[in-house]
Amino acid sequence: MIHHVSIAANQPLQVAKVLAEMCQGQAVPFPHHEGSYIALTLDPHGTMIEVLPRGTEITPGVGTESTFENPTSQAQTYNAFHAAISVPTSEAQIHEIANRAGWRVASCNRLDYFSVIEVWVENQQLLEFLPPTFAAQYLASSQPEVLKQLISARADGLNPFNE
Repeated sequence: MIHHVSIAANQPLQVAKVLAEMCQGQAVPFPHHEGSYIALTLDPHGTMIEVLPRGTEITPGVGTESTFENPTSQAQTYNAFHAAISVPTSEAQIHEIANRAGWRVASCNRLDYFSVIEVWVENQQLLEFLPPTFAAQYLASSQPEVLKQLISARADGLNPFNE
């Protein structure tokens, strides 16, 4: 289980507020790096989304602490990172919140196994949200038995992913 992730944003406070609203949580300052914020989901798993200024680098520190370096460049537009996050918010609410923020949002089906709502934070960073019905579908499709069947089918030359 992933309990928190960090993402970069041009407007960290605004992004944290929007993400917190989607998660029915709260946005608070991130105590370890000025100008950064955390979207707390306030769920029983302690799920959090840290929102740092674009260009911030997390580097190995001395001893046991990492360091957060000030933003160095805002040249990168996209990256390979994304996360899927279960939320108590409805599909319609997520679309409404993302649209209000001016972000691309789309409900997507993933290989006929589960659905997600793609939310493009500041139209640059992908986060996938799973309202309760989507989360149940995702969990059912990712159980060990189901995944083993998919792996076995692939090993037998079948393509369970319809590629």
